[in-house]
Amino acid sequence: MSLSYEKLKNRPVTFLGLFGVTVVQFEEIMKGIRPLWESQVLKAYKRPGRPYKLGIEEMVMIVLLYYRSYTTHLFISFLFGVDDSRICRVMRKVEPVLAQVVAIPKERQLSQREIESLIIDATEQAIERPKKDDQKPYYSGKKKKHTVKTEIRITGESRIVHVSNTRPGAVHDFALYKQEPPVSKKSRVYVDSGYQGLDKVHKQTELPYKATKNKPLDRQEKEYNQGLSRFRVRIENVFAQMKVFRILSDRYRNKRRHYNIKFKIIAGIINMKNGFSPA
Repeated sequence: MSLSYEKLKNRPVTFLGLFGVTVVQFEEIMKGIRPLWESQVLKAYKRPGRPYKLGIEEMVMIVLLYYRSYTTHLFISFLFGVDDSRICRVMRKVEPVLAQVVAIPKERQLSQREIESLIIDATEQAIERPKKDDQKPYYSGKKKKHTVKTEIRITGESRIVHVSNTRPGAVHDFALYKQEPPVSKKSRVYVDSGYQGLDKVHKQTELPYKATKNKPLDRQEKEYNQGLSRFRVRIENVFAQMKVFRILSDRYRNKRRHYNIKFKIIAGIINMKNGFSPA
Protein backbone atom coordinates (compact mmCIF):
# COMPACT_ATOMS: atom_id res chain seq x y z
CA MET A 1 0.00 0.00 0.00
CA SER A 2 1.39 3.44 -0.95
CA LEU A 3 0.46 6.98 -0.01
CA SER A 4 -1.93 8.89 -2.24
CA TYR A 5 -3.82 12.17 -2.07
CA GLU A 6 -7.21 10.42 -2.13
CA LYS A 7 -6.28 8.40 0.95
CA LEU A 8 -4.82 11.27 2.96
CA LYS A 9 -7.14 14.19 2.19
CA ASN A 10 -9.73 12.78 4.59
CA ARG A 11 -7.17 12.74 7.42
CA PRO A 12 -6.42 16.47 7.86
CA VAL A 13 -4.33 16.19 11.04
CA THR A 14 -2.07 13.54 9.49
CA PHE A 15 -1.85 15.53 6.25
CA LEU A 16 -0.72 18.69 8.08
CA GLY A 17 1.86 16.77 10.10
CA LEU A 18 3.36 15.07 7.04
CA PHE A 19 3.39 17.93 4.54
CA GLY A 20 3.35 21.14 6.60
CA VAL A 21 0.18 22.50 4.94
CA THR A 22 -3.52 21.84 5.43
CA VAL A 23 -5.63 20.05 2.82
CA VAL A 24 -7.29 23.38 1.95
CA GLN A 25 -3.90 25.07 1.47
CA PHE A 26 -2.68 22.12 -0.60
CA GLU A 27 -5.70 22.44 -2.91
CA GLU A 28 -5.01 26.16 -3.27
CA ILE A 29 -1.46 25.33 -4.38
CA MET A 30 -2.74 22.67 -6.79
CA LYS A 31 -5.11 25.13 -8.50
CA GLY A 32 -2.07 27.07 -9.66
CA ILE A 33 0.10 24.06 -10.45
CA ARG A 34 -2.27 21.95 -12.57
CA PRO A 35 -2.52 24.31 -15.59
CA LEU A 36 1.22 25.01 -15.51
CA TRP A 37 1.99 21.30 -15.31
CA GLU A 38 -0.25 20.62 -18.32
CA SER A 39 1.21 23.41 -20.44
CA GLN A 40 4.88 23.29 -19.46
CA VAL A 41 5.59 19.63 -18.69
CA LEU A 42 3.02 17.22 -20.13
CA LYS A 43 2.86 18.92 -23.55
CA ALA A 44 6.64 18.78 -23.79
CA TYR A 45 6.75 15.06 -22.99
CA LYS A 46 7.76 13.31 -26.23
CA ARG A 47 8.31 9.69 -25.17
CA PRO A 48 5.61 7.10 -25.95
CA GLY A 49 3.47 5.45 -23.29
CA ARG A 50 2.28 6.70 -19.93
CA PRO A 51 4.41 9.75 -19.03
CA TYR A 52 4.28 9.57 -15.23
CA LYS A 53 3.32 6.77 -12.86
CA LEU A 54 2.37 9.24 -10.13
CA GLY A 55 -0.28 11.94 -10.39
CA ILE A 56 0.74 15.58 -10.01
CA GLU A 57 -0.87 15.66 -6.53
CA GLU A 58 1.39 12.84 -5.36
CA MET A 59 4.44 14.52 -6.90
CA VAL A 60 3.79 17.76 -5.03
CA MET A 61 3.24 15.71 -1.87
CA ILE A 62 6.67 14.13 -2.40
CA VAL A 63 8.32 17.57 -2.60
CA LEU A 64 6.51 18.85 0.50
CA LEU A 65 7.24 15.67 2.47
CA TYR A 66 10.92 15.98 1.56
CA TYR A 67 10.97 19.63 2.70
CA ARG A 68 9.04 18.81 5.87
CA SER A 69 11.00 15.75 7.00
CA TYR A 70 14.29 16.03 5.06
CA THR A 71 14.52 12.25 5.07
CA THR A 72 16.16 10.13 2.37
CA HIS A 73 14.84 9.61 -1.14
CA LEU A 74 14.86 5.88 -0.45
CA PHE A 75 12.46 6.26 2.48
CA ILE A 76 10.07 8.50 0.51
CA SER A 77 10.13 6.13 -2.47
CA PHE A 78 9.07 3.29 -0.17
CA LEU A 79 6.12 5.36 1.12
CA PHE A 80 4.91 6.14 -2.41
CA GLY A 81 5.68 2.76 -3.95
CA VAL A 82 8.17 3.94 -6.58
CA ASP A 83 11.88 3.54 -7.26
CA ASP A 84 14.14 5.91 -5.31
CA SER A 85 15.66 7.33 -8.50
CA ARG A 86 12.19 8.56 -9.47
CA ILE A 87 12.07 10.79 -6.38
CA CYS A 88 15.04 12.76 -7.67
CA ARG A 89 13.40 13.16 -11.10
CA VAL A 90 10.14 14.27 -9.48
CA MET A 91 11.96 16.93 -7.45
CA ARG A 92 13.75 18.21 -10.54
CA LYS A 93 10.50 18.48 -12.53
CA VAL A 94 8.13 19.78 -9.87
CA GLU A 95 10.24 22.38 -8.04
CA PRO A 96 10.39 24.92 -10.92
CA VAL A 97 6.61 24.68 -11.41
CA LEU A 98 5.92 24.92 -7.67
CA ALA A 99 8.19 27.97 -7.49
CA GLN A 100 6.08 29.76 -10.10
CA VAL A 101 3.00 29.32 -7.92
CA VAL A 102 4.19 29.95 -4.35
CA ALA A 103 7.79 31.25 -4.27
CA ILE A 104 8.46 34.84 -3.21
CA PRO A 105 8.92 36.84 -6.46
CA LYS A 106 12.37 38.25 -7.12
CA GLU A 107 10.98 41.67 -8.01
CA ARG A 108 7.78 42.89 -6.41
CA GLN A 109 6.24 46.35 -6.16
CA LEU A 110 5.33 47.00 -2.52
CA SER A 111 2.24 48.97 -1.57
CA GLN A 112 2.46 52.19 0.43
CA ARG A 113 1.27 50.37 3.54
CA GLU A 114 3.86 47.61 3.14
CA ILE A 115 6.82 49.97 2.89
CA GLU A 116 5.91 51.93 6.03
CA SER A 117 7.89 49.55 8.24
CA LEU A 118 10.17 46.65 7.35
CA ILE A 119 11.93 44.22 9.67
CA ILE A 120 15.15 42.79 8.24
CA ASP A 121 17.27 39.90 9.44
CA ALA A 122 19.41 37.06 8.10
CA THR A 123 19.49 33.39 9.01
CA GLU A 124 22.34 30.90 8.70
CA GLN A 125 22.12 27.19 8.03
CA ALA A 126 24.84 24.60 8.43
CA ILE A 127 25.96 22.83 5.25
CA GLU A 128 28.20 19.89 4.43
CA ARG A 129 31.89 20.78 4.51
CA PRO A 130 32.76 22.23 1.07
CA LYS A 131 35.67 21.03 -0.99
CA LYS A 132 39.06 22.07 0.37
CA ASP A 133 39.59 25.06 -1.94
CA ASP A 134 36.08 26.38 -1.24
CA GLN A 135 35.92 26.19 2.57
CA LYS A 136 37.00 29.61 3.83
CA PRO A 137 34.12 31.73 2.39
CA TYR A 138 31.58 29.39 3.97
CA TYR A 139 33.12 29.18 7.45
CA SER A 140 31.03 31.24 9.89
CA GLY A 141 33.01 32.54 12.85
CA LYS A 142 29.74 33.07 14.70
CA LYS A 143 28.43 29.52 14.23
CA LYS A 144 31.87 27.84 14.18
CA LYS A 145 30.84 25.74 11.20
CA HIS A 146 30.33 26.01 7.44
CA THR A 147 27.06 27.77 6.65
CA VAL A 148 25.03 29.61 4.05
CA LYS A 149 23.20 32.84 4.86
CA THR A 150 19.92 34.26 3.52
CA GLU A 151 18.24 37.56 4.37
CA ILE A 152 14.49 38.14 4.47
CA ARG A 153 12.46 41.31 4.81
CA ILE A 154 8.99 41.30 6.34
CA THR A 155 6.31 43.90 6.98
CA GLY A 156 4.99 44.78 10.41
CA GLU A 157 2.19 42.30 9.69
CA SER A 158 4.76 39.49 9.25
CA ARG A 159 4.39 39.19 5.49
CA ILE A 160 7.61 38.14 3.73
CA VAL A 161 8.19 40.59 0.89
CA HIS A 162 11.79 39.86 -0.07
CA VAL A 163 14.18 36.90 0.05
CA SER A 164 17.81 37.59 -0.79
CA ASN A 165 20.13 35.46 -2.85
CA THR A 166 21.89 32.93 -0.63
CA ARG A 167 25.48 33.83 0.22
CA PRO A 168 28.40 32.06 1.96
CA GLY A 169 28.18 32.16 5.75
CA ALA A 170 31.26 34.35 6.22
CA VAL A 171 29.43 37.31 4.62
CA HIS A 172 28.43 39.88 7.25
CA ASP A 173 24.73 40.73 7.63
CA PHE A 174 25.23 44.34 6.55
CA ALA A 175 27.39 43.27 3.59
CA LEU A 176 24.60 40.89 2.55
CA TYR A 177 22.09 43.75 2.78
CA LYS A 178 24.22 45.93 0.49
CA GLN A 179 24.20 43.21 -2.21
CA GLU A 180 20.40 43.32 -2.40
CA PRO A 181 18.02 45.97 -3.86
CA PRO A 182 17.94 49.03 -1.55
CA VAL A 183 14.99 49.64 0.74
CA SER A 184 12.68 52.53 -0.15
CA LYS A 185 13.67 55.82 1.51
CA LYS A 186 10.11 56.03 2.85
CA SER A 187 10.50 52.81 4.87
CA ARG A 188 11.36 52.70 8.54
CA VAL A 189 13.69 49.73 8.98
CA TYR A 190 14.05 47.68 12.16
CA VAL A 191 17.26 45.64 12.45
CA ASP A 192 19.56 44.07 15.05
CA SER A 193 23.17 44.93 15.89
CA GLY A 194 24.42 42.92 12.92
CA TYR A 195 23.42 45.89 10.74
CA GLN A 196 25.62 48.50 12.45
CA GLY A 197 26.23 51.24 9.89
CA LEU A 198 22.89 50.89 8.11
CA ASP A 199 21.71 54.13 9.75
CA LYS A 200 24.40 55.97 7.80
CA VAL A 201 22.98 54.90 4.41
CA HIS A 202 19.31 54.70 5.41
CA LYS A 203 18.24 57.46 7.77
CA GLN A 204 15.03 55.81 9.00
CA THR A 205 16.77 52.92 10.69
CA GLU A 206 16.03 51.63 14.17
CA LEU A 207 19.13 49.99 15.69
CA PRO A 208 19.64 48.75 19.25
CA TYR A 209 21.98 50.70 21.48
CA LYS A 210 25.27 48.97 22.27
CA ALA A 211 26.98 49.18 25.64
CA THR A 212 30.72 49.75 25.86
CA LYS A 213 33.20 49.09 28.63
CA ASN A 214 33.24 52.75 29.66
CA LYS A 215 29.60 53.56 28.87
CA PRO A 216 26.95 51.08 30.05
CA LEU A 217 23.39 51.52 28.85
CA ASP A 218 21.15 53.81 30.88
CA ARG A 219 17.54 52.96 31.77
CA GLN A 220 16.05 54.76 28.75
CA GLU A 221 18.36 52.98 26.31
CA LYS A 222 17.55 49.60 27.88
CA GLU A 223 13.82 50.30 27.55
CA TYR A 224 14.32 51.28 23.90
CA ASN A 225 16.21 48.03 23.19
CA GLN A 226 13.47 45.99 24.89
CA GLY A 227 10.76 47.72 22.83
CA LEU A 228 12.73 47.16 19.61
CA SER A 229 13.20 43.47 20.48
CA ARG A 230 9.47 43.04 21.16
CA PHE A 231 8.69 44.45 17.72
CA ARG A 232 11.45 42.54 15.92
CA VAL A 233 10.39 39.19 17.41
CA ARG A 234 7.97 38.94 14.46
CA ILE A 235 10.83 38.03 12.15
CA GLU A 236 12.13 35.42 14.59
CA ASN A 237 8.65 33.88 14.60
CA VAL A 238 8.68 33.76 10.77
CA PHE A 239 12.08 32.02 10.80
CA ALA A 240 10.72 29.51 13.33
CA GLN A 241 7.73 28.80 11.05
CA MET A 242 10.04 28.27 8.08
CA LYS A 243 12.29 25.90 10.02
CA VAL A 244 9.38 23.58 10.73
CA PHE A 245 10.39 22.42 7.25
CA ARG A 246 13.50 20.57 8.34
CA ILE A 247 15.29 21.07 5.05
CA LEU A 248 15.94 24.61 6.38
CA SER A 249 16.96 23.59 9.89
CA ASP A 250 19.00 20.37 9.57
CA ARG A 251 22.48 20.34 8.05
CA TYR A 252 21.87 20.97 4.35
CA ARG A 253 23.04 18.00 2.26
CA ASN A 254 21.94 18.95 -1.26
CA LYS A 255 23.74 20.98 -3.90
CA ARG A 256 24.06 24.60 -2.81
CA ARG A 257 22.93 25.99 -6.16
CA HIS A 258 19.44 24.59 -5.51
CA TYR A 259 19.15 26.00 -1.99
CA ASN A 260 17.66 29.40 -2.80
CA ILE A 261 14.69 28.09 -4.78
CA LYS A 262 13.78 25.81 -1.87
CA PHE A 263 14.06 28.71 0.57
CA LYS A 264 11.81 30.93 -1.59
CA ILE A 265 9.21 28.18 -2.03
CA ILE A 266 9.00 27.63 1.72
CA ALA A 267 8.83 31.39 2.33
CA GLY A 268 5.86 31.55 -0.05
CA ILE A 269 4.18 28.65 1.75
CA ILE A 270 4.59 30.48 5.09
CA ASN A 271 3.03 33.60 3.57
CA MET A 272 0.07 31.52 2.42
CA LYS A 273 -0.26 29.85 5.84
CA ASN A 274 -0.32 33.31 7.44
CA GLY A 275 -3.10 34.47 5.12
CA PHE A 276 -1.02 36.34 2.52
CA SER A 277 -0.57 35.76 -1.17
CA PRO A 278 3.07 35.16 -2.21
CA ALA A 279 2.59 37.23 -5.38
